[in-house]
Amino acid sequence: MGHFSNHLRIARNRGRRVPEYIKALFGLLFSLALFAGCSGLTNGHKSGAQEKPSAEMSGPPSRDMDAFTGPKNHLLADAAPGALDGKARYNKPSAQVLKVRLTAIEFEVTQRGATEPPFANAYYNNHNDGIYVDVATGEPLFSSRDKFDSGTGWPSFTKPIEAGRVQAKPDDSLGMHRTEVFSSAGQSHLGHVFEDGPAPTGLRYCINSSALRFVPKGELTEGGYSRFAPQFGLSATSATPSSTTGNSCALPPPGVKPGCSSTLQTAVLAGGCFWGMQEILRKVPGVLETQVGYAGGSMNHPTYEAVSTGTTGHAEAVRIVFDPKLLSFSDLLEKWFFRMHDPTTTNRQHNDVGSQYRSAIFYQDDEQRKTAQYVIAKVNASGRWKAPLVTEVTQAGPFTAAEEYHQDYLEKHPDGYTCHYLRD
Repeated sequence: MGHFSNHLRIARNRGRRVPEYIKALFGLLFSLALFAGCSGLTNGHKSGAQEKPSAEMSGPPSRDMDAFTGPKNHLLADAAPGALDGKARYNKPSAQVLKVRLTAIEFEVTQRGATEPPFANAYYNNHNDGIYVDVATGEPLFSSRDKFDSGTGWPSFTKPIEAGRVQAKPDDSLGMHRTEVFSSAGQSHLGHVFEDGPAPTGLRYCINSSALRFVPKGELTEGGYSRFAPQFGLSATSATPSSTTGNSCALPPPGVKPGCSSTLQTAVLAGGCFWGMQEILRKVPGVLETQVGYAGGSMNHPTYEAVSTGTTGHAEAVRIVFDPKLLSFSDLLEKWFFRMHDPTTTNRQHNDVGSQYRSAIFYQDDEQRKTAQYVIAKVNASGRWKAPLVTEVTQAGPFTAAEEYHQDYLEKHPDGYTCHYLRD
């Protein structure tokens, strides 16, 4: 732990840049060495020297690597020979391919350094055995054996799955001094690492679910990750691991926010049948992800059949993840939400009648509550609607995703029912 912490502290200190004439001299010597066929950058390690990963393995140059005063990568510096598997190549696809292959939020996180909302992500509460790989390249990054509940709402790990897989650099954005971590092969932004984790490392890798793909232990061999199977008792030469990791939660002190902070925001809106709302919302510039579901009720694990009776207290709603740099919450409400449905009818949208079809804003925090109240007053004063708005403003509670056949319904069935459209 002490050696690793020293590297972590080194990574946080800004270093002096090498003078240009020194760079030029080294460049000349390097060129001569290549010409002589003795560069030493291929065919394994030289004695006492660290192997440079091939361009195919390492991907594009890492960002701002001159920020280090020590080794350019404190994790890679600790890697033993062969730690970066020479047989497996994890090539980074082009940006054009990634835009097709990844979801919008996966692309924003891995390629543009965004941070997804806490708790509303795939793996923060995943307790299954398996490994987590880079969603862009498939490079193995973390093991469930090192995962723990940090209480922050993001997947948290005490260490990478093996040395050399995760790199780090200082990050002074958002007015905080942190250490960013990213994958070695694809240079995908993963999250940040903090020195407030549990034993045995004392580290907390705070990682975006959107940067990861989970491979269950039963699919390791099929997925090409069989060498990690012994970690989960799937080899005759390996004992079955314990069901616990021995890690304790690394919650921040009372009143202190977790070191990770989201650069994306979540909104939960209700305004009638969620099919039509999602079809409009998913096309709004700045919206990265939409999911239909049920909000505002008292029943645990609501289903469509139960909600449709109008007795559970739930509303058909859409959960929206959006980038506030491109779309403000205020604009989402005023320019889209209050144009796509009739907010003046109580418990009704056109032919759909019942409390499950009410107009509602489920705010995530006090700022969203104030914004919602301000926009409602503004729309009322504008005279756009001939009757007062009856939109409910309620603190967000549990959001339950609707059944899969409801998700993106009008994208799957373009001629399906909808009563939503944008008013001028």
